[in-house]
Amino acid sequence: MRVKLLGAYIDALNMDQTVERVVGFVQSGRLHRIITLNPEYLYQAQSRRELLNLANSADLVTADGNGIVWGCKMAQQPVSERITGIDLMLRLCARGDHLAWRVFLLGAAPGVAKEAAANLKRQYPGLIIVGTNHGYFTENESDRIVAIIRQANPQLLFVALGAPRQEQWIAQHQPRTNVAVAVGVGGSFDVLSGRKQRAPKWVQQIKLEWLHRLVKDPARWQRQLILPKFTWLVLKRYLLKI
Repeated sequence: MRVKLLGAYIDALNMDQTVERVVGFVQSGRLHRIITLNPEYLYQAQSRRELLNLANSADLVTADGNGIVWGCKMAQQPVSERITGIDLMLRLCARGDHLAWRVFLLGAAPGVAKEAAANLKRQYPGLIIVGTNHGYFTENESDRIVAIIRQANPQLLFVALGAPRQEQWIAQHQPRTNVAVAVGVGGSFDVLSGRKQRAPKWVQQIKLEWLHRLVKDPARWQRQLILPKFTWLVLKRYLLKI
């Protein structure tokens, strides 16, 4: 089942259902794109039609962020739960541990993807990590990156280039990589590498993970300004009907 928020379709699945959907994607061998949709991306998509089209042409879209979950509730089209990029990535790696999936990590600063891969391998020894590459490359270098990924022959590609660059890169280049499933995971590698800490569970439960990120990284303040704008847009559209 899909719901609609501010023009974007979102899959109203819980985490278990989402993982099973991705298992089917991997087993099919056909190309699939997954977007973990957050308020920042969706707000930008209101004025950038190409971003909305990217989301609506994806094979699976999850509600990444309490703002999306809240927005769907306001639109009277609720979703089951928040499914973030990092949580989905970890659950897929756990499944890949049992199924011996071949995985490639692309993105973050030099060295981060390798560190994240080493930690994942320790946690999920059955996971086959076939390669990593940092995200500090230009678009002119994308052909080289595509060739590296294609040669590694992964079944699952995690891309951590930040939104919307990661979604744009996947849409443009995934077909040439021949990877069955590609998903944008934002800043997940930084956390998995141990270079950054995620908010404690209790902070996540009271829906203040955004504040924890801001305290830890004050440079995010400009990005965080989008959140009240997104909130106001949802209220105008679905509560005030203007």
